[in-house]
Amino acid sequence: MKFWSKRILALIVALYYYLKSSYQIWRVKHLQVDDCIYTTEKGIRINVYPGKKKESPHDFKVKFQEPGKKERTPAHVHIIVEMYVKHAHNPNLTLKLKEHILQMMQQIRPANSFPPHLQFFKPQHVDPFRELDRVGEFTVEFLLVVIELLAIQEKTNYPQGLLTESLYRDFGIKDRFSVIQKAIFRGQK
Repeated sequence: MKFWSKRILALIVALYYYLKSSYQIWRVKHLQVDDCIYTTEKGIRINVYPGKKKESPHDFKVKFQEPGKKERTPAHVHIIVEMYVKHAHNPNLTLKLKEHILQMMQQIRPANSFPPHLQFFKPQHVDPFRELDRVGEFTVEFLLVVIELLAIQEKTNYPQGLLTESLYRDFGIKDRFSVIQKAIFRGQK
């Protein structure tokens, strides 16, 4: 009897350390640098983390971290307001940026792995819009990468969804209050 109780105790201890180390490995794996999708010229890291939607195996969350600041989650409303700030500075160029974003959204496909990969963005896409970096909180480079990731996220989780695309389609056409309201609604989904 003593022999079996020692073996059972050893098995329980081994199982405890296995579970503990597995949890630590899982925790570290989800914080790895390779989940950083892009780093902007200004050093803003754009990261993705696994999402929690059971019906979407490749669900992910988008976050960003400016140097020396806390990590934040980009919201559609922040991006749309940023677009209006840039529009107030240079309406024609901002509307060209909008058209570029809509062109990008036509190319986006759902993610089929984690982490997702940028499907459309190229650093040279930023060059025609650099003038817009003079105003607002975010650069065009940041906006293009984050908007693309949010579009991939929507296509992954809601393959028939067009809400993100409709935000940019309405930008500059419908009044800003209805567009901002739609962006706020999108964030509450």
